[in-house]
Amino acid sequence: MSVAAGAPLALPVAGGAVERHRPAPPVSLPAADGRPPRSRVSFAAAHVVADPLAPEPILDPRIDWDATLAYRRHIWAHGLGVADAMDTAQRGGALGWQAARELIRRSAAEARSVGGALVCGAATDQLDPDAQPSLERIGDAYAEQCALIESEGATVVLMASRQLAAAATGAADYRAVYDRVIESAARPVILHWLGEAFDPSLAGYWGAPDAAAAVPLVAELIADHAEAVDGIKVSVLDARLEIELRRRLPEGVRLYTGDDFNYPELIRGDELGASDALLGIFDPIAPIARAALGALDEGDVAGFEALLEPTVPLARLMFAAPTSDYKTGVVFIAYLNGHQSHFRMLGGQEGARSIVHLAELYRLAERAGALSDPERAAGRFRPLLELAGVAQH
Repeated sequence: MSVAAGAPLALPVAGGAVERHRPAPPVSLPAADGRPPRSRVSFAAAHVVADPLAPEPILDPRIDWDATLAYRRHIWAHGLGVADAMDTAQRGGALGWQAARELIRRSAAEARSVGGALVCGAATDQLDPDAQPSLERIGDAYAEQCALIESEGATVVLMASRQLAAAATGAADYRAVYDRVIESAARPVILHWLGEAFDPSLAGYWGAPDAAAAVPLVAELIADHAEAVDGIKVSVLDARLEIELRRRLPEGVRLYTGDDFNYPELIRGDELGASDALLGIFDPIAPIARAALGALDEGDVAGFEALLEPTVPLARLMFAAPTSDYKTGVVFIAYLNGHQSHFRMLGGQEGARSIVHLAELYRLAERAGALSDPERAAGRFRPLLELAGVAQH
């Protein structure tokens, strides 16, 4: 039996109760015109769309290339750059180096065809995960991936390396690898400081006992390579630490916030500077992010805040611990918005969050204006709720 348009959803809440929810009217946003914002450099870390018909979706996950590239065109159409083959694309999880290499090549070709800005993650994940590589081999692995990205015309994002974190005995080992890789790059690179909230295996990165102690080490590394570093993406979910590092950076080196909890205040900035953006949360809220940055371009700080602040509760829930599971929420919102025909992910990652969690994401996305068509979103969520045992009437 079909469900009438506008019919309320039965949504689960914590504790086992169910509440009735009627879709809200859509929020009006400026039409996409492809123009990038002037006031900040901004990238959305983009997800990949899984092939739902892959014969072995866990052991051999596959990508739906048409839908994946279409989503990148959606981001470019809203004037944001794409950050690809990074955490949001399930890099370091179900997206291994072989698939990431193909993703980089295809996204780079698409970027060239539409004139879109593209940065791509270089890591060391082609190395045997059970081996104990030397620092030289880790540097070789970085160099191999950097060469591929640069050959495709994209900018390199030097992602944090699990292999380096395991092999390094102190700050000098990190410097030895990063010095070599940065110096060998053909164009300025973006460094990436990924905190242990996103990946516990990266605890103690940069050879410091904690994130605060790492700030001077990172600042010194960048100062020593200022001409070869475009910027650093900081994903440690600590606004004060990010601001401290931002104020230590040489002139011309950007701080790309990766703080999906505190991004409005960091992008807005203060009298001493502001952060640019390279954010996972910009994937599901690309139209809102572009509208907010457009307001900032015009000096309308109040308008910027009015658009972006309502997305923070959505982001904080999406990136709640375990933070690495945030990708499930990103893909869920893309599914609700009609950007993919299914809610399946590489490696079965769609099962990482509960139906109660997804129901609250749905509510918060609607309140933030992140659902382009709330009626469609409700219709797409309804069968997922029924499959989870939440009866709809």
